[in-house]
Amino acid sequence: MPGRCGTGTPVPACRCPNGRRPGLSPRERGRLVVHSTPHTPAGHRGSRRTSRPTRRRLAGAAAAITAVVGLSTLTSPGAQAADNPYERGPAPTQSSIEALRGPYSVSETSVSSLGVTGFGGGTIYYPTSTSDGTFGAVAIAPGFTAYQSSMAWLGPRLASQGFVVFTIDTNTTVDQPASRGEQLLAALDYLTQRSTVRTRVDSSRLGVMGHSMGGGGTLEAAKDRPSLQAAIPLTPWNTDKTWPEVSTPTLIVGADGDTIAPVSSHAEPFYSSLPSSTDRAYLELNSATHFSPNSSNTTIAKYSISWLKRFIDNDTRYEQFLCPLPSSSLTIEEYRGNCPHTS
Repeated sequence: MPGRCGTGTPVPACRCPNGRRPGLSPRERGRLVVHSTPHTPAGHRGSRRTSRPTRRRLAGAAAAITAVVGLSTLTSPGAQAADNPYERGPAPTQSSIEALRGPYSVSETSVSSLGVTGFGGGTIYYPTSTSDGTFGAVAIAPGFTAYQSSMAWLGPRLASQGFVVFTIDTNTTVDQPASRGEQLLAALDYLTQRSTVRTRVDSSRLGVMGHSMGGGGTLEAAKDRPSLQAAIPLTPWNTDKTWPEVSTPTLIVGADGDTIAPVSSHAEPFYSSLPSSTDRAYLELNSATHFSPNSSNTTIAKYSISWLKRFIDNDTRYEQFLCPLPSSSLTIEEYRGNCPHTS
């Protein structure tokens, strides 16, 4: 691999795992039907008939009550939560997914490499509130020669939208993509089983992200653990160009000016090799480089948030930002994908 990867240090060429969750619909929970039956005092049954106008008034009142109760059931936040128990946060808008911070306050905790095995430690960012229950989680790996700090901007940005985010260090900065994939999975296992925030995480709703060789590692992790709900490789690098084994919904982000992992030999063939049965998308950034994912980037953030929400949270409110496919713009060179999504 000529040139640089991860942090920009010159390096020689190198070889650099869906089901939907069940949820009761509003029609299956809490529907109240009021029946109108005139009350007759005990011992006087049949002794007096209710007049026809009175029966009509009672029937009309019952119908009105039923309609009001049914409407409140369908529109209340509790009813929406019953329809999708994994939905988190208010209804999204373009401005909310582009904002530097979402609706949740965020806390963070450091994880020492000395207290873990299988990866190099990292930082966990998580919503401070527990009132919404558990959250989906995503682990993020850096690129070749890089540290978690290169991806730190994504931690609070994603966590504030309702995710537990784990930016990790790798065992060594020169670990190859296959190793980085294994380390992403080890980090998720630690996060859900041993971490201090494990009770905040829904272990059935997990995803992976990564930059450069970390992006290549993201594909490796998705191949090895199909139960993952989302994968987002950012300007990915890998010597393996085909990924027919991947069934995890995958958003691949490339950069038109990437000379280290050119899209023609990395991001594009990676995307094209994904099975047509897999929910997939290819976003090519305009006027961007291999290192664009290393600093705050609104385009990367908004589509990453939408992808993670849609597939980790099964939140179809975010489908509007992914389908129809986004058009080319000042920040998007090209966007490809399948619509509508099937997962």
